Amino acid sequence: MGEYILEMNHIVKEFPGVKALDDVTIKVRPGSVHALMGENGAGKSTLMKCLFGIYHEDAGEIILDGKEEKIMNSKQALDLGISMIHQELHPIRFRPVMENIWLGRFPMRGIAVDKKKMYKSTKELFKQVELEIDPLVLAGQLSASNLQLVEIAKAVSYKSKIIIMDEPTSSLTENETAHLFKIINQLRDQGCAIIYISHKMEEILKISDEVSIMRDGKYVGTWDAAELTTDLIISRMVGRDMTNRFPPKEYEPSDEVVLKVEGLTSPIPKSFRDVSFELKRGEVLGIGGLVGAQRTELVEAIFGLRDIEEGSIEKDGKNFKIKTPRDAIANKIALLTEERRATGIFGVLSVLDNTVIVDQRKYAHIGILNDRKRYKAASESNKELRTKTPNLDELIQNLSGGNQQKVLLARWLLTEPDILILDEPTRGIDVGAKYEIYTIIHRLAAAGKSIIMISSEMPELLGMSDRIMVMCEGRVTGFLDSNEADSVKVMNYATKFM
Repeated sequence: MGEYILEMNHIVKEFPGVKALDDVTIKVRPGSVHALMGENGAGKSTLMKCLFGIYHEDAGEIILDGKEEKIMNSKQALDLGISMIHQELHPIRFRPVMENIWLGRFPMRGIAVDKKKMYKSTKELFKQVELEIDPLVLAGQLSASNLQLVEIAKAVSYKSKIIIMDEPTSSLTENETAHLFKIINQLRDQGCAIIYISHKMEEILKISDEVSIMRDGKYVGTWDAAELTTDLIISRMVGRDMTNRFPPKEYEPSDEVVLKVEGLTSPIPKSFRDVSFELKRGEVLGIGGLVGAQRTELVEAIFGLRDIEEGSIEKDGKNFKIKTPRDAIANKIALLTEERRATGIFGVLSVLDNTVIVDQRKYAHIGILNDRKRYKAASESNKELRTKTPNLDELIQNLSGGNQQKVLLARWLLTEPDILILDEPTRGIDVGAKYEIYTIIHRLAAAGKSIIMISSEMPELLGMSDRIMVMCEGRVTGFLDSNEADSVKVMNYATKFM
């Protein structure tokens, strides 16, 4: 084997009206972690999909172990020793975890699937990667973080020479990320090459050996990770210096309480218990905590997606019951969900339809939709948020993650909410798009909107919140004002089991 296990030379890929990859070359060494960075739309995932056989390059060559390969599909890629952990997970939710892992390669006993052997193999695999999950549990019952860890275990099961990891820690806690890094180090020691796509600078600098940067479908360069800093990476990614990660705060929350939650308790054991807090007008209230803190479950209950056993919710001083999302929307509460693809966008529908879908009645007369009204509303809302899309008829699934998130924000802003709940609003979004989302949040708060923001990214939680409420295992363990909050205090509360 030569110096490189993989060479992708002068790769070109075009879609109608877009040159997604323009003469891109990257070279990866065996037994190394090679980070691939760039803003959303830079071409990172497109390049990796060419390597994995999902797309076929229009020009260029792929050389694997010194031999040129034409990779026509994902099965061929797997046979060649290349596996990929995708950014957006699509498990078969109503089948057991073990079937999701060995799908397409079930162990057989005659003409029947050998489920006993499959169970044993899954247990051995989970032991290897130190994962404590029952192989028989349905995939749909797992949290986003556990599904991510299962995908990582699945990639390990192929015993691949090259593993592509596309945003593998997007839904992982710090402890789970440390666990992943331990697995990566084991794979690197065994000679495996990891191609690691992430927007998290601290991770890249910690785990990578080399970093390649792309911008606007072009290759910018490759550097030793030890030579780089966060500022250097950002400036090379965006082509300009970004001295501040968060926009300046030019507003102050009022003392007026718009939402008062008292003693909110779920009927489900080990979910949220006795949660009380106040939200003020024009305030960004951050909610911190580790996976299992029941933050998402709490805000989903406030939005009417989950049952409440005890407790009360007041808005503008009036007690009201929320049994369905329709009740929440009627009371001017909106929720941007954590899983953008699973519970946010309608991928097969247009940007237009995704924007106006919450309340189509506003754009109808005697039951007939008025397309002019729909276009006008969607156009104005997306223009306000600077959503980048060829037109409103474009399928939303073709937009970058940051622009999909803007469409979802545009959707909820059309409901004219007083309270906007954002669950991991910048998950899987690049540093440039994050800044734009942060600017939008500040603008909404300055206009008197009240924001509840769940975030697992400590810098985001500290940089964007006026106050932070921390939860641990379903209970509120503390509140911190922005001027006193730091990562140590947040983590102390996040691990303070009651």
